[in-house]
Formats: sequence, C-alpha cells, structure tokens
Amino acid sequence: MSLKAKLEAVIYAAEEPVTLAQLAVLFAADAFEWKAQQEAASAGQAAEAASAAAQPLPLVNEEFAYLELDSAPPELDGVPAGQTEQAEQAAAETGPTGLPAELSEAEAAEAELEARRQARQRDREVREILRPLLDELIASGASDDHGVEIREIAGGYRMATKPECHDAVRLFVKSLKPALRLSLPALETLAVIAYKQPVTAPEVNEIRGVDTSAVFGTLLSRKLITTAGRKAVIGRPILYKTTREFLLRFGLRDVSELPSMEEFEKLAAVELEEQETAAGEDSGQRANHAQGLEFDEAASEELEDSPDEGHESEPGPQTNSPEPTTTAETAAGN
Repeated sequence: MSLKAKLEAVIYAAEEPVTLAQLAVLFAADAFEWKAQQEAASAGQAAEAASAAAQPLPLVNEEFAYLELDSAPPELDGVPAGQTEQAEQAAAETGPTGLPAELSEAEAAEAELEARRQARQRDREVREILRPLLDELIASGASDDHGVEIREIAGGYRMATKPECHDAVRLFVKSLKPALRLSLPALETLAVIAYKQPVTAPEVNEIRGVDTSAVFGTLLSRKLITTAGRKAVIGRPILYKTTREFLLRFGLRDVSELPSMEEFEKLAAVELEEQETAAGEDSGQRANHAQGLEFDEAASEELEDSPDEGHESEPGPQTNSPEPTTTAETAAGN
C-alpha cells in the first residue's frame, strides 16, 4: 500500500482532525522509505539519460604500460594504506558513535542535546515529505468525482462532505435522531464571545443588554468556551474565549475564518428581503382569499333577493285592442 493511501485511511478513520505532527510520528519510517524510492527512481532515470548521451571511452594503450597504472597502493574507502592503522587505533579509543568511550557529564549532556537536535531535524524532514502528499490528496478530492474532501480544520486534517452535497446529507441527517441544539440566547452569547474574545461576562451583558450568567454555564458545560485568565481591571473579572470544540462544531480552521461584519450585513439583507417577499406573497394570497369570500357573499345575497324562475312573468307585446265591455254597459247602449 502506498504512503498516500495510508494517510488517507488514517484521516478518514480519525474522529478528530489529525495533525501533521501525529502523521509524522506514525509514518516516519514509511516517509523515508518513500523518499529513498523516489530518489532511486530519479537516479535511475538520470543514469539512463547519461549513459545514452555518453560516448565510449578509449582503451588504455599498451605503450603506457611502463607507468604501472594498476600497481597503485591499496586504499580503504579513499584512505591510503599507511593511514588505516591510525584509523583503527582511533576507532579502538572511541565508542561506536565516534565519541570517547568515557564521557564526562558535560559531554553526555551535549550528546543528548545533539540527539534531540537530530530528532527535531528528522521530524522536520518527515513533515516536508508528508506535506506535499497531503496537498495532493486535497487536490484530488477537489474534483467533481468525489463527494468528500480533506479539509484543514482546527490545525489538523479531516474528511468532510462537499458543500454541493449538503442537500443530500441534510436529508439523511433529518432521518437520524436530532442533535442537541443551542438556544437563541446561547447562540448570540457565543457569537459575541467568538468575535470579541477574550471578553468578560459584564462586557457580553452590556453588548446584549440582558443578563447572560446562565448562558455562560451552558456554554462552559458543552466545552464551547473556556476561561482565559483575568482582566487587569478593578475586580479582575474572568475572561472567556472559544475552544477547539467550537472550531470542530462549526468546521473552522481558526477564528480568522469567521464571517466579517460586512458578510453578516449582506446575509442579513438577503434574509430580510426574502422575509419581506414571503410576507408580501402571504398578504397577497390573504387579500385574494378575502376578495373571493366577499364575492361569494355578494353572489349569495343576490341569489336570495331574486324571485324564483317559476314565478317570473315576461311582459307581452302591447296592442290597441279595445277594453272589454261589461254586460250592463251593453244593455244601456241598447
């Protein structure tokens, strides 16, 4: 398995962000082995290129045999034969690390410091090897073919879903047991602490205009805030600041990623416009509904006032026919 795959597996399996220091401790040997393989591959490619470009060297001419080129004094790793005895004698007087066999306390302390320095140097080398691999993992996860990505959160690396997939994830989360949520006063108090930290409780009360002593207890119990010493004023009130748990809950690398006030104003303006639009639509629907009710009532009243269809009489055409005479009028005429 490649080193990159191991890094990805550990970041995926970890519940909390994995720091670069933790990865350096876990994969120090793998990192140096990977570096050696890369250097060997590069050296092989360079050797192949050099051999392809190099010309064959001429053979040694027999006319120069009197120089006795092959009769050079034997050497041991570049050291003349006359100096090997001195090297062996010096090695007998020193230990396996090249230091004297009997060290004083000062020399032992110096050797310990040197060992620590080498360990720090080794740790830096491992981090320099791992950091490009982590950058490659982050870049590969940024493509559209992946639904998750590796993000830097709270000083470490963690697997997270992409914002484009939040709708699908939200549908899944709604089917689960709802998580414990903060009340609106608690969220407001937490926001004031996040932007004004370190801040005291009276300062938060002055900003919000209400007493938030009970809210502080809730935030402290949930480890979203912690104490940060005392302020150098009369009474020495306790200062509060956000914790690493706060960064984990809100998916932030540090507090510098909090939205600015300008961004908050834009978000508030958009939300207010959406609320006004929704309120206008609701009022329009209510007005249309009221007009419909009035129309129905007026129509029902007209129907009640009009006569029935069976008793309606239509006026006939008017004629100039004489009015009928009675029997008494006829007899008098006679």
